[in-house]
Amino acid sequence: MTETLAIRPADAPKDAVKDSGALIADMGARARAAAVRLAGAPTADKAKALTEAAKAIRAQAPAILAANAEDVARARANGLTAAMIDRLTLDPARLEGVAAGLEAVAALPDPVGQRIDETRRPNGLLLQRVRVPLGVIGIIYESRPNVTADAGALSLMSGNACILRGGSEATASNRAIHAALLDGIRAAGLPEDAIQLVPTTDRAAVGAMLAAQGLIDIIVPRGGKSLVARVQDEARVPVLAHLDGIVHLYIDRAADPAKAVPLAVNAKMRRTGVCGAAETLLIDRAYGDGATIIGALIDAGCEVRGDAGARALDSRVLPATDGDWDCEYLDSIVSVAIVDGVEGAMAHIARHSSHHTDAIVTDDQPTADRFLAGVDSAIVMHNASTQFADGGEFGLGAEIGISTGRLHARGPVALEGLTTYKWLVRGEGQLRP
Repeated sequence: MTETLAIRPADAPKDAVKDSGALIADMGARARAAAVRLAGAPTADKAKALTEAAKAIRAQAPAILAANAEDVARARANGLTAAMIDRLTLDPARLEGVAAGLEAVAALPDPVGQRIDETRRPNGLLLQRVRVPLGVIGIIYESRPNVTADAGALSLMSGNACILRGGSEATASNRAIHAALLDGIRAAGLPEDAIQLVPTTDRAAVGAMLAAQGLIDIIVPRGGKSLVARVQDEARVPVLAHLDGIVHLYIDRAADPAKAVPLAVNAKMRRTGVCGAAETLLIDRAYGDGATIIGALIDAGCEVRGDAGARALDSRVLPATDGDWDCEYLDSIVSVAIVDGVEGAMAHIARHSSHHTDAIVTDDQPTADRFLAGVDSAIVMHNASTQFADGGEFGLGAEIGISTGRLHARGPVALEGLTTYKWLVRGEGQLRP
């Protein structure tokens, strides 16, 4: 999920508005009204909106892909990195994935109204906790046009209205996808203000969203470190976010080489620009085939930077600097360290992890259990590629982001993570003595 492009003052918007504060205030008021209706909307209506939006995306695929081609051409002209362009690019298969994602969310159980628990007090009072929407969600994101669909779908299905502010590099793509979402909303008879797209790339609109107390209930930033840091520093409303995806893959001494090599290559190289991509490989000093893993990564086109132990395994390994252990490359680069067993791996992770995703490869179950229990990250894996750190792969339909904090929601945030709860108390005239 993590990206590197920040919203910079030099990004001179061509569609700046005179008063971003007034714009966001108006959008927020309309979103608040829509949220009231959505909170009580039948599940069937919300599901219909998403399935009809999926149909609209398929029907409008040529126009959406043409809009995306405009964005990609402009991105290339502006010198965006290959990784950024990859995140920006839509093709027929990826666009079909967007449509299928809408249908997947529509098919998920509706969390609104779900009973979390209930208890009967000695005085006869019946207490229940039930899920309710958060209200209005502001999503500030960069590069990935699929976020427009994912965030809109998850917000709507969980009974929330949302205000989407995409990056300037994906303006045409976002508007085209948003138009398809509106077609679905209209077909289901739900308020169009349920999913709004900020119509300007003026960065002042971001500041206005961050200050929109009483109108926006929570902000979800999806983008580069500088964007997320700005949101966390300036927001006057709660923020659900993570700063980095510094993901570790640890190869234990009891790892099966038949698993270790393909897992290392897939975790790093399947898609280097996603937040679940491995950035640091840790190899147990007692593992006997570290050179094969490093060689497989280099042969796959990955630059390897390592400590002295890693460089001793392959002369092509470049020296790692102190900064490499804290770097989210989002590119075909990996840092490699040789560690002393699972305790050494966990100590390295504790010093450098961003608490996003960390994984162990081992056939020794007690060692795996020690790692799973002892690593403090939102997602901890055993014998699986870190590229599975994704809401869709977790069966959540999609994700609005991956939270590395400890409050409210952690890991992939989908429908349940976009709800809170309220207490329902049912009595028969009880008086408190």
